Amino acid sequence: MFVCNLKIFRLQKGLTQEQLAEKVGVRRETIMRLEKAQYNPSLKLAVDISRTVGAPIEEIFVFP
Repeated sequence: MFVCNLKIFRLQKGLTQEQLAEKVGVRRETIMRLEKAQYNPSLKLAVDISRTVGAPIEEIFVFP
């Protein structure tokens, strides 16, 4: 289990789930599941999301 702060950073950038999904090449459902911490991202997806929202991976996805 992990903590996902993606929604906070996504909203700070003014992006909808759909817009973020398009930018990183996944479906909106994937973003929704990530935000609920129901899906572990691949390293590539985590890097793409990090670059898109302008936040460090370790602040978006917190693994205890």
